[in-house]
Amino acid sequence: MGPRGAKSYRDSVTSAKATPLSQKTLPDLDPRVARPQYDRSAVSVGIVHFGVGGFHRAHQAMYLDTLMNQGKALDWGVCGVGVMPSDKAMQEALSKQDHLYTLLLKDGQGHLDARVIGSIVDYVYAPEDPQRVLEVMTAPTTRIVSLTVTEGGYNIDNTTGAFDVDNPAIVADVEGRRRGEPPVTMYGYVAEAVRLRRERNIPPFTVMSCDNIQSNGEVARSSIAAFAGLLDPDLAEFIRTEVPFPNAMVDRITPVTTPDVLEAVAGFGIDDAWPVACEPFTQWVLQDAFGLGRPPFEDVGVQMVADVEPYELMKLRLLNAGHQAIAYAGMLCGYTYAHETAADPLFVQFLRDYWNTEARLTLPEAPGIDVDEYCDTLVERFANPQVRDTLARLGSYASDRIPKFVVPVIRTNLANGLVSTRAIGIAVTWARYAEAVDEQGQPLTIVDVEKDEVLERGARQKDDPLALARSTRWFGDLADDPRFASVYTEQLALIHEVGAREFLTWLNAQPK
Repeated sequence: MGPRGAKSYRDSVTSAKATPLSQKTLPDLDPRVARPQYDRSAVSVGIVHFGVGGFHRAHQAMYLDTLMNQGKALDWGVCGVGVMPSDKAMQEALSKQDHLYTLLLKDGQGHLDARVIGSIVDYVYAPEDPQRVLEVMTAPTTRIVSLTVTEGGYNIDNTTGAFDVDNPAIVADVEGRRRGEPPVTMYGYVAEAVRLRRERNIPPFTVMSCDNIQSNGEVARSSIAAFAGLLDPDLAEFIRTEVPFPNAMVDRITPVTTPDVLEAVAGFGIDDAWPVACEPFTQWVLQDAFGLGRPPFEDVGVQMVADVEPYELMKLRLLNAGHQAIAYAGMLCGYTYAHETAADPLFVQFLRDYWNTEARLTLPEAPGIDVDEYCDTLVERFANPQVRDTLARLGSYASDRIPKFVVPVIRTNLANGLVSTRAIGIAVTWARYAEAVDEQGQPLTIVDVEKDEVLERGARQKDDPLALARSTRWFGDLADDPRFASVYTEQLALIHEVGAREFLTWLNAQPK
C-alpha cells in the first residue's frame, strides 16, 4: 500500500501535468529542485539494504547521495531488498522512477526544499526473485548489508533478550531452509549469504543496523546468529566472531508520506509515486568498525566513534522517551500532532522536567554534545508544524518502545534510590491509553504487535491497577517493587479521576 490517499491525489497531479520522475526527466525539473550531480550510470552496488522505508531514504541514502555529489562513494550504491508483502508497493514505485525519489525538507517556518536522491540504484522484491537477492549479497563488491527493519524487527524478547524461536515466520523460514527452499526473512537471507560467501572464500560483509534500538549492532548480531544456529551452529559461531556489526545512533523525524507531501512535491513540478518528507535536523553517530571498508561518512557530518553507547542512551531516553511522553497524554487531551503538544506550555514543562530531573541522571557523558542545547533543539523539532508528525505514529508499538525508552530510566534511578515520578507518569499515560477509550468515551485505535495482550491487560486495570505493569516482558519485575507499584497505582487512579490534562498539571507540580 502506498502513501495514504495517494491514488486519488495522483490523478489530480497527472492532470496538472507534473513531470513524472525518472532519470530521463531529471534535466527538465524545476531549477529549484536539487538533483544528482554525478553520473548515476557510474554508480555500482556496494550496499544491500533491507527495509527501504521513509527513514532509510531520508537518512542513510541521503548521506550517500551527498557523498556522491562530492564525487565520492560511487562504488557504494544501494540495492534495496524487500521481504514483506508491503514492500512490493515500494519496489513498484521506485522501479518506475529509475529508483529516484524526492526528499522534501520542511522547516518550522514553512520553507520547503526539494531534492532528488539517486544513491539507490536497484531494488529487489525478495519473494519474487530470491536467487537474485543472494547473488547481489554474495558479490565481492557488496561490502555492507544495512538494516532498517524497525525496533520490533529483531525478534528479541524484551525481558529475556533472547531470540524468539517460536515466531511463526522464523519457524516457517527454518523449516523451508531444511527442505532446501530459499530464505524468507531478513535473518534467513543474511545467514545464507554469509554461508555462501564463506563457502566461496569471500570475506564477510559488515552488517550495519540503522534501527532505533540500543546497541543495535549487537542486537542484530545476536538475532542473526541465533537464527543461523537453528540450522548450523558452526555458521552461528562464525557470524558471532567474524562478521562486523557496528553500533549506530540515528536520528531524523520522518513521518509517513501523506497527500499533502505529494501536493508539495507536485508544487515543484514533480510527479513522484512515493516521495518522503522530513525535518532539516539529521544525526548519525556510527561505530568505526567495518571489515571491508566503508564510505567516507565523516566527510558529510557522520560522527565516527569508538563507542556509540553514550549517544544512543541520550537519544533513546531524551528524544524517544520524549515522544512517548507527549504521545499518549496528547491523544488523551485531544491533540493529533506532535507540534500541537509542543505549543502547549503544560507539555513543554513536563518534557523539560522529565529530561532534567530524571532522564539526564541516567546518562553518561557524550563527547561533543551539549545536552542543554540538545534538549532545546528537541523542543524546537517537536514544535515544527510542517513535519506534521502524528501522535498516533509516535505512540504506536508501545509494548516495544516503552520497555526500551522509558523503563530503563525508571529502573536505573530506582537502583540509585530515586523514584522517577515523571517516567512512571509516562508509563501510566500509556496504561490509560491502553484502555482504548478516550475521555469523551470515543474509541482509540491501538497499533501494536502485541495488541491483543495490551487490550486485555488494559481492560483489567479497574480491578487490577497493575495489570499492564505485571507484564514481565514490558516492565520486568518492577511491579514487585513497592516503590514503583505504589506510585504507579496512585497515578493511574489519579489520571482516571481528573483526566490527562490535570494529571500532567499534577506531575508538573511534583518536587524537582
